[in-house]
Amino acid sequence: MLSYFTPVLSYYKLSKTVEDDPKFDANRARRKLRRYVESHDHAIRLKAEIMVDHFHEQVVAPGKIGGKARAMVVTSGVERAIQYFHAISDYLVARKSPYRAIVAFSGEHDYGGTKVTEASLNGFASSRIASEIQSDPYRFLICADKFQTGYDEPLLHTMYVDKVLTGIKAVQTLSRLNRAHPQKHDVFVLDFMNDADSIQLAFGDYYRTTILSEESDPDKLHDLKAALDGSQIYSDTKRDALVELYLSGAQRDRLDPILDACVAAYRTQLDEEGQVEFKGKAKAFTRMYSFLAQILPYNNAEWERLSIFLNFLIPKLPAPVEEDLSKGILEAIDMESYRVEKQEVIRFMLPDEDAEIGPIPSSGTGRRPEPELDLLSNILKTFNDQFGNIPWSDGDRIYQKIIGEIPARVAADTAYQNAMKNPDKQNARIEHDKALGRVVIEMMKDDTELFKFFTDNDSFNRWMRDTVFSLTYQEPEYQQAP
Repeated sequence: MLSYFTPVLSYYKLSKTVEDDPKFDANRARRKLRRYVESHDHAIRLKAEIMVDHFHEQVVAPGKIGGKARAMVVTSGVERAIQYFHAISDYLVARKSPYRAIVAFSGEHDYGGTKVTEASLNGFASSRIASEIQSDPYRFLICADKFQTGYDEPLLHTMYVDKVLTGIKAVQTLSRLNRAHPQKHDVFVLDFMNDADSIQLAFGDYYRTTILSEESDPDKLHDLKAALDGSQIYSDTKRDALVELYLSGAQRDRLDPILDACVAAYRTQLDEEGQVEFKGKAKAFTRMYSFLAQILPYNNAEWERLSIFLNFLIPKLPAPVEEDLSKGILEAIDMESYRVEKQEVIRFMLPDEDAEIGPIPSSGTGRRPEPELDLLSNILKTFNDQFGNIPWSDGDRIYQKIIGEIPARVAADTAYQNAMKNPDKQNARIEHDKALGRVVIEMMKDDTELFKFFTDNDSFNRWMRDTVFSLTYQEPEYQQAP
């Protein structure tokens, strides 16, 4: 049985910000809109608050694992993980929590115009992440494709999921919670992206004996290898040279010249259709070989060398150039409202029978669908019907403005900016409240409901002033602790 799984539903309402009604590629536009709303600062902050509040009230307060419980936040990528790291860290400070967060991702990434790494954000080396999370003040481990498999931490009690999980990936990720501890009596999953049915289906396939429905034919690897070799994008000499360098521990700068020469051949020798076919077959080969290598009773050195080589080459292969007919859609819309609703805790009863899964697909060809142009108004209507089909209230819209629009306008106030440069935080608060009043008055014409809340409701007024101040005030640099 899978216990204490709680889905959290997200609702969005988007609106046009342009007078005309341009056409965009509907399929691409919908994918961009979904990424936009899920990575919107307002949405990330609200979900971060839910995670932090839940952890304090439902995990720390009841003393889970003897008061030593940790939480993992599973995100869909590096940029999202860094967003969550900042949002959770800021809210922990605003909440006056004694706890802190750690972020885990690979490599160096540009974020807000600055190159960042795990070490630069966490303040310690990447090699110390697994040990640091075991001691206070660290309680949140925010991950982007790290620590989701093969990570054994008995203190991990709660998982917050903001990433689509399917099949074996769902089982591997959620199973991080299953490591035993003498004081661990339950675990908890709060999921912002997956519904209960999909998670139950994923676990059902691997709960008991798993049977392959059809044989995965190793001969198909011969066919894929022959097609890839015949493309003349690489030679046996280049492939074997890279593998030898890799196995001898050579640095990446010695591998890249070989790969770059292959990428150049890929660009010049293959047309658009050929590039799509080569990349598809390369992915199919690595996917199928990875599976068969675990069950084959013998080794094939040729396949192993090609698999190593392709795993380095595939990420460097550029996507075929094509016109983006959804370009500009994000500049033509805005998120008007956003709401999250936690559902009831669900306990799954898993099927008491063997599961059957299909063979690893060996097809490597692909074809891009033709773009389907549609009006912006129709695209937004379809999106709002799918993700925002609920009765919206003024409260949803007003909360969005308080978290998103108003702090930016207050932070731009010259008097408030000057006050923040001085060491007197009390004076900065006074100037902040004056700036906030000016902003609300400016907005009165367009949002009388917000103005009414601000002027007539004392508790709302105090909450709004505290919230916007926490989002805009920054200590002068010479006041901050070294």
